Amino acid sequence: MENKYSIILGNLGNTCDRFCKSYKTNPSSERMLELAAENMPYIGGVELVGTWDIRPDNAKEMKKRLDGYGLECASIIPDTFGDSDYGKGSVSSTDPAVRRKALDYLRSMCEVALQVDCRIVNLWMAQDGYDYLLTADYDREREWMTEAIRALASEFPSLKIALEYKPKEPRNFSYHARMADTILAAQETGCRNVGVTIDTGHGFVGGENVAESIVLAKRAGDRLFHMHFNDNHGCWDDDMIVSSVHMTTYIEMMFWLRKTGYDGWLSMDQYPYREDAIGAISESLHWIKKYETIVDERYDEIERLIGLNDAVETSRFLRSLLK
Repeated sequence: MENKYSIILGNLGNTCDRFCKSYKTNPSSERMLELAAENMPYIGGVELVGTWDIRPDNAKEMKKRLDGYGLECASIIPDTFGDSDYGKGSVSSTDPAVRRKALDYLRSMCEVALQVDCRIVNLWMAQDGYDYLLTADYDREREWMTEAIRALASEFPSLKIALEYKPKEPRNFSYHARMADTILAAQETGCRNVGVTIDTGHGFVGGENVAESIVLAKRAGDRLFHMHFNDNHGCWDDDMIVSSVHMTTYIEMMFWLRKTGYDGWLSMDQYPYREDAIGAISESLHWIKKYETIVDERYDEIERLIGLNDAVETSRFLRSLLK
């Protein structure tokens, strides 16, 4: 099975944080697409952020550009995180007008996805959560989220609605925080086209073993729809180059992606604020490709090691990879 690689387009340009509005000059979406097509190894697709990169008014033009470069739209990520109206929640806001606005916007992004032949709408509901105790009705707000996601999935049955989880940021607590609660959120919609996106860095921050999360999604009925790759030190979503911190973790997750039959995109999601963006993201692609090769060539050996349940033998195997 041939893996499909993609990148989030904005990773080539958007370099602001809460301390500095930009560490580099940010190119336009059109220029970033050109850079991706001409410089990124292995990729067959790009992810576009709604409003930043793609909108109803430029969807046809963006589709034309993608086709010209021979690239697919791997997913669309609606921007429910950068609008101040959603500061206290988008589809979970206590204000019904905000909830309506958010759902209408998500519907428009689903329509855009169909226009550009994209089959995944990746929902990172970053503002849907809470900061202070005794301020949120956890039951009611989660139900509002369920109703909105169910509406989208029902109205757009040909699309996969992928819920991307993250423990925190920008809210102190996110409603889609880890694999288990996000699987529950997907199942509560009652829609088979609602699943999960794993962001490796989000899993690390949440204390998850991402390989086990892959298996959980499989056991929940093939709910893993999409993958984002990056790395961090485990305490924050640093969005670093793949394998700058972890190694064994990636080997194991690539093994379980293959063993569970995952056939979706392997997408790079990192923000090289100070590094050369093309170089940094290319390194991530090369690392994942390297791990793919290790799994392909040593699959039976890895499976045997897992069956042995012998940490010493596993250590010897991993050390042999560094020769």
